Amino acid sequence: MDKNVSSRTTTQKALRLNLDEKKYGTIVEIGAGQEVARQFFIAGAAAGTIAKTMSAYDMKFSDAIYGVQEDGRYVSKARVNAMMEQEFDLVVERVGDIRSKSSRYFSYAATVAAKRFNQDNECHAWCGVRIQMYPGAEPSDITIHVRMLDDNAEAQQHALGVLGVNLIYAAYYYFENPKMIIDSLTDQMKPGRIEIDSIDFKGPYFEDLDNRAINLHLIRSWKTRAIMFRPDGSVVVPAEILYKKNVLTIRGSFRPVTNLNVDMIEQGKKSFFTQVDVNAKNTVAIAEISLNDAKGHDAKVPEGDIIQRVRLLNLLGYNVMVSDYTRYFSLRAYFRQYTKMQIGIVVGMVNIKQIFDEDSYRGVEGGILEGFGKLFPDNTRLFIYPELTDNGEISDFTAVKVQDHLRFLYRHLLENGFLAGIESSDVNLFKIYSREVLKQIASGRGEWEKSLPQPVVEEIINNKLFGFRG
Repeated sequence: MDKNVSSRTTTQKALRLNLDEKKYGTIVEIGAGQEVARQFFIAGAAAGTIAKTMSAYDMKFSDAIYGVQEDGRYVSKARVNAMMEQEFDLVVERVGDIRSKSSRYFSYAATVAAKRFNQDNECHAWCGVRIQMYPGAEPSDITIHVRMLDDNAEAQQHALGVLGVNLIYAAYYYFENPKMIIDSLTDQMKPGRIEIDSIDFKGPYFEDLDNRAINLHLIRSWKTRAIMFRPDGSVVVPAEILYKKNVLTIRGSFRPVTNLNVDMIEQGKKSFFTQVDVNAKNTVAIAEISLNDAKGHDAKVPEGDIIQRVRLLNLLGYNVMVSDYTRYFSLRAYFRQYTKMQIGIVVGMVNIKQIFDEDSYRGVEGGILEGFGKLFPDNTRLFIYPELTDNGEISDFTAVKVQDHLRFLYRHLLENGFLAGIESSDVNLFKIYSREVLKQIASGRGEWEKSLPQPVVEEIINNKLFGFRG
């Protein structure tokens, strides 16, 4: 296996594939030229590798070849899967009997919405490769969703050409190491040109791979800033779940998710739904877990540990987002890429105190004022859960104490509706502390079970999560 992932140029990768007579397949690209195929032809000796290249831009032609997908969309995962399947079957059918039995076939497909002239459209693509890992094997698929960040179509096309070569090359030479596949996808590409926010491994060679966990490596390898999961546990492209939606999010460690966490989410929904034109039908609620510690460094939490928490939140019907964001204004900016509607962030009193701590804004040129300017520019509010004071009284968001020189800033946010309160449904919830629950779980069954939702308790016991000893 090639240990120097980024040492080969795009042309060198394409040429190595072209010179290997055992690798043979097709390349079909819709929506942004034939950039991947062009890279193979530039490298030379492409006739040894490429059986066919094609672009079916007209919708009727495309539908006639690949059918009409259930969602009716042309730039979609279903579409790229149909393209890969059709082309792979064709190449095996047409040359499988006449080529060497040692041949390993592939089909690469991409369906793209590139930059349109004088339009500010979402530029993204679904790309995938179906490939035989060894001669005669059932094929495996690697499918990715890409956002193109260059500001012109030509640059976007070039980026996709490099990405496509990287994907085909990695599928053949790094298939034993999925993380290396991910690392190599942006070889020979400057940072900030593309974002890969979803990857799916499928097939006999990837049967033991947890797709949820491997997607987290997209964050740690700087391919994206966040990965999103639907309640059924599937990875979802952010644009599909956030577009034209109001967003309510709550950050937590959720290790494990407790009755207090659930009350914060559900009471947060009630407060959020009092806003104009905000209701359950046009709102998506998201539990967010950050990979970073309070200082913005990767906490190095194992991916399996994160996925355990995602599973438990999914079990309760919640969407989950895992990110590497530290500050709330960065989290808000992420959502604003996809929706112009209302954003609500559920926080506890301790979080408000952190938000008003000027030390939290070290490295931000404009300090706390810049941070607040980025957090509250439009349609964004904090929904604040109360806390129990030492003397047993409930203290709400109107009683937050900030430094004297920030009190007018706090008053400004309060009086202009940027801060709103949440009521607790049960004063006993304040007695729940995740760290204490974790310690009790390790000792077996006990009082901790009353602090967690019943489905979560059952999952922890049945699968011995978080060190549970039955």
